[in-house]
Amino acid sequence: MKKNIIIDFDSTFTKVEGLDELAAIALETHPERAQRLADIRRITNEGMEGKLTFSESLNSRIQRLQANRQHLPLLVERLRAQVSASFQRNKAFLQNYADHIYIISSGFREFIAPIVMPFGIKEDHIFANEFRYDAQGNIIGYREDILLCKDKGKVLQIRALDLKGDVYVLGDGYTDYEIREAGLANKFYAFTENVVRDAVSEKADHVAPSLDEFLFDNQLPAALSYPKNRIRVLVLENIHPKAVARFQEEGYSVDIVAGGLDEDELCERIKNVSILCIRSKTQVTPRVLEHANKLMAIGAFCIGTNQIALDDCLKRGIAVFNAPYSNTRSVVELALGQMILLMRNTFVANRKMHAGIWDKSAKNSYEVRGKKLGIIGYGNIGAQLSVIAESLGLEVYYYDTVEKLALGNAKKVASLDDLLQVADIVTLHVDGRKTNQNIIGEREFGLMKEGVIFLNLSRGFVVDIDALVAAIKSGKVRGASVDVFPYEPKTNDEPFQSPLLGLDNVILTPHIGGSTEEAQENIAEFVPAKLINYINKGDTFGSVNFPNLQLPEQQHAHRLIHIHHNTAGILAQINQVLAQHQANILGQYLKTNEHVGYVITDIDSSYQQGVIADLKNIGHTIKFRVLY
Repeated sequence: MKKNIIIDFDSTFTKVEGLDELAAIALETHPERAQRLADIRRITNEGMEGKLTFSESLNSRIQRLQANRQHLPLLVERLRAQVSASFQRNKAFLQNYADHIYIISSGFREFIAPIVMPFGIKEDHIFANEFRYDAQGNIIGYREDILLCKDKGKVLQIRALDLKGDVYVLGDGYTDYEIREAGLANKFYAFTENVVRDAVSEKADHVAPSLDEFLFDNQLPAALSYPKNRIRVLVLENIHPKAVARFQEEGYSVDIVAGGLDEDELCERIKNVSILCIRSKTQVTPRVLEHANKLMAIGAFCIGTNQIALDDCLKRGIAVFNAPYSNTRSVVELALGQMILLMRNTFVANRKMHAGIWDKSAKNSYEVRGKKLGIIGYGNIGAQLSVIAESLGLEVYYYDTVEKLALGNAKKVASLDDLLQVADIVTLHVDGRKTNQNIIGEREFGLMKEGVIFLNLSRGFVVDIDALVAAIKSGKVRGASVDVFPYEPKTNDEPFQSPLLGLDNVILTPHIGGSTEEAQENIAEFVPAKLINYINKGDTFGSVNFPNLQLPEQQHAHRLIHIHHNTAGILAQINQVLAQHQANILGQYLKTNEHVGYVITDIDSSYQQGVIADLKNIGHTIKFRVLY
């Protein structure tokens, strides 16, 4: 027997309370409008939370309305634009399941019926109050012969209906809970998509942030294959609030932890997390991934991904995304600013001034114009730095292990040694691959010019710190800027220690190369968009470890996502399963890399349920999921 579903109207089917909206329309020109609206909303909430009896709440609001029949069409027009998003999304379910859906509301039929009937709700399945009018059409009260105007009216109405079979109630108010309290419903779902009433949620059998969650919990057909509120996002390291807001707008559940987590802490917190968001401090190790039972994607809100075990992620079907361009300009500007300050010996002068010493001198103070800038690593940052530095009059040289096209008048050198011997300023902008560890050490400093300016804004482990300290103390390096360190504090409360502390003409910054408001906002928009596109439609374009696929929008189809070890014959097996179950393929996309294959198949909206189990059971399958 099918389940009978009781749905509330105000703040459930629609985002708002109908009487509150009617009051806003009716009192448009009233001199006490603001106060009356505030009173009506307060009374509404007190009734919904059970602080007032329903009859007290209804009578008090009707008295304050001063509404007329002519206001109702305008109210209906407003309410049509306020239907809850998850109800709009699941219109097909409401239409197909109409025989077992009832709207039972303490609101009024005059504005409820025109809203719900286009969604397939049957007219005789709508139970609500009705207004009374005077000869001029003014609303003067309500019909007192209708059960729903009474205290515990919904309980009385359900009893009168005498529904056969199981009863499930979805609503946001105390009056909805009363149905369950009276023993007339199997379960009460507190609907929180529009408003959260703690007093109601505490009494609920289940909290449903959307109709999708209700349908999923009851194994009923829904527009979404998996409720978005069940997608948990763990956000670490003080990532910009815009990223958090973006995930919340999407309907995901977000947990925030200030600072980073060590391996043991992350192993504990990663359980049941779908998306992990980190910056550069958090180490996502193979051990952490062993505890990641539901992890689908990782967002690195920075350029580097060496803190993530990418191969292990790939083997587990976890896609990783980063922000390769979003903070490029910020790093470039900091590097330029620091090399100018170091060339001018500004920080020595600054220290003396703070000590009360006036030492006006041009000694050891130089322009950058005409100097030779050596850039190690000609990626996004190195290349942009090259262009801007040249516009300041620097002569640019660069070295990269990969062949890169020179921009402007920059000159590529044949080897790292060649670059170190020619440059007046050496700046590092390499990635975090293991082979870059200590690429600058005692030998490399020995090759540099006497009095060189040295900057590292890339990775902490690429420079031998002890060798740098020795080069500074000997005068080989006349000024240095270091933004990254072999070990960095996990939080701002942890003290920073380094052999570089206290050295003259040395700028130490706490890994802030990309830490500008502009960069963090750019990253907070870019990375969540990539993660959401992957979760919602399977798009892997821009992933650093997955085969890259940029997919079209789904059009009236189910999207099957199959991740497998890159073994011959998997696509043929997928298509064989689909053929056996007579699933009509509307579109199919395949991309592989050395380790995994990524197959996206769009099929007709109707298919045999056995196809899912059979696809999951194909040999070498890593992960499988369905998108509606």
